Amino acid sequence: MTEGGVTALLADDGPFADVVDGFQARPEQQQMAEAVAEVIADGEVLVAEAGTGIGKTFAYLVPALNAGRKTIVATGTKTLQDQLYHRDLPLVSRALQRSLRPALLKGRANYLCLYRMEMTAEEGRFVSREQVHQLQRIREWAGITRSGDINEAPVNLAESSLLPQVTSTAENCLGTECPLYGDCFLMEARKRAQEADVVVINHHLLMADWAVKEGGFGEVLPSADVYILDEAHQLPDVASQFFGLSLGSRQLTELVRDTLVEYQREAGDVPEIPQRAEALGQAVKDFRLALGQEGRREPWAAVCEDEGVTRALETLADTLTSLEQGLAPMAERGKGLESCHRRAAEFSAALDEFLNTAASDYVQWFETYTQAFILRLTPLEVSNSFRGQMARHQAAWVFTSATLSVNDRFDHYTARLGLGEPRTLQLASPFDYPNNAIFYLPQELPPPNAPDFQTRFLECATRVLEASQGRAFLLFTSHRALQHAAQWLPEHVDFPLLVQGSQSQNRLLEAFREQGNAVLLGTQSFWEGVDVRGEALSCVMIDRLPFASPGDPVVQARIDALRREDKNPFMTFQVPQAVIALRQGVGRLIRDAGDRGVLMVGDIRLVTKPYGRTFIDSLPPMRRTRSLQTVQRFFSAEAAGAGGRAWQ
Repeated sequence: MTEGGVTALLADDGPFADVVDGFQARPEQQQMAEAVAEVIADGEVLVAEAGTGIGKTFAYLVPALNAGRKTIVATGTKTLQDQLYHRDLPLVSRALQRSLRPALLKGRANYLCLYRMEMTAEEGRFVSREQVHQLQRIREWAGITRSGDINEAPVNLAESSLLPQVTSTAENCLGTECPLYGDCFLMEARKRAQEADVVVINHHLLMADWAVKEGGFGEVLPSADVYILDEAHQLPDVASQFFGLSLGSRQLTELVRDTLVEYQREAGDVPEIPQRAEALGQAVKDFRLALGQEGRREPWAAVCEDEGVTRALETLADTLTSLEQGLAPMAERGKGLESCHRRAAEFSAALDEFLNTAASDYVQWFETYTQAFILRLTPLEVSNSFRGQMARHQAAWVFTSATLSVNDRFDHYTARLGLGEPRTLQLASPFDYPNNAIFYLPQELPPPNAPDFQTRFLECATRVLEASQGRAFLLFTSHRALQHAAQWLPEHVDFPLLVQGSQSQNRLLEAFREQGNAVLLGTQSFWEGVDVRGEALSCVMIDRLPFASPGDPVVQARIDALRREDKNPFMTFQVPQAVIALRQGVGRLIRDAGDRGVLMVGDIRLVTKPYGRTFIDSLPPMRRTRSLQTVQRFFSAEAAGAGGRAWQ
């Protein structure tokens, strides 16, 4: 079969008709598959936007497997990663009748660390009996699991405080010096990846590998002939995290804990070691207190001249250096203490780099949580670094997502990653948006900066909820707006309310699907990667256009940099970013050919500001209305017929 024969593979009478119930050829899917096949054959770069319903997973897997090249597929979410490995790859392999050696490789925090598990058991410090019970179950599971993937554990470790005590980080892993290295689940997963034909990873692992964050021993990712980056709209922000620097309280407190444990195991006769470790632990707490109230996300310049902060930071730096010096002569006593010494030196160097980096191409900032802090250096641009990494990995590259363009152009996306002038492909969703969806912008809403905007938005939302009988996502651009809605709505609607943060995302979605008339309130984590098909989700309401906060230190720094270049930061950066974010939220509404629903956006800037047209033109061709009656008729099935592009 030639590379150009992928259209036939995805035809009505092709091999997928025998393995997929009700399979139907999709012209858009075939078109994308041909484009991917050509790029693989030529070793070039493709940026492909594929709307919901095209079936882009098959559109890139079929040509990749058909070409028989070593392929790495990177996704943005663990959910899609697991779906690709456990469902899609076996199905495509079976349809093409090709033997396949696939591998699933996740970041190290997704694998049980046997050494740290035993170290935790030996230490015996637990905050509750529940932790003791959880660790016992994990140790039993460790003896039977083949993968060590914590998602398969009998305990929900993702929601357990035990997680960091039974998994490793790049800093605390002992590597080949680990006494349990031969049984290491992570190393076994990496070995399988080296030998595999197709390796499924996520963006974070790819960026960590590129930024040498996982260094120390062995190659993390194998070289490949083809890189396919799905959910690629997330890549610029993920790359910014990994091409920068971060040092947080979690890393430092884990260093303190590990030092105390390893000291008891390998030394025990030098009391100044635990004294120095405990002094660092106290300094971490004091520095967090000096940074003030929780929930800050600000430029370092906002606090760098505060006497309390500078004093606490000096103490933090001094105690970290003291621990490093104290551990230096102890390192030869055992690999555990050697690892702690190395980490202390690395953290000290990172803190020094954070404080002394004055380059204008990095943003120096910090964020705080209830009991934690993180110091960060974030690059203003990742295009040069990203382009350099691609040059090091000579291969065919496919970047794909449902949301990469702004007003039918890819310039914003390709510039952020330094992709130059790649091949591009834009394929609209095959779903019947004009007949199956309505875009509702209420007449009576004030501008989003009005004091009563949030309540007025909720009043409009309740009227739509009455028509839709619940079955809605209310998506907010801030946690404050979410909390206001969570307090206001119970007195105004009778439908079940599910609020982000009250349960895990998976549990909320399960409850939403089961109840059939629920209203789910969410922020950023529900704007993308969430798939609810059918009548359970028939309405998506978004309070305002999702502009990033100009008070965010990274956003503000990028705005300032664009101004220095005499560019318009609003139109060249803020609007394109918000358009892509809005498109992701809107994408939750229609997930299947039979889905019908209403999108309500509460931001009148769509029609009062010139840039509103950019947002509107970037959305699917839904029938647009400003009339509540039209929405009510839609839900009562009284309205039918073709859609239109003018507001009604």
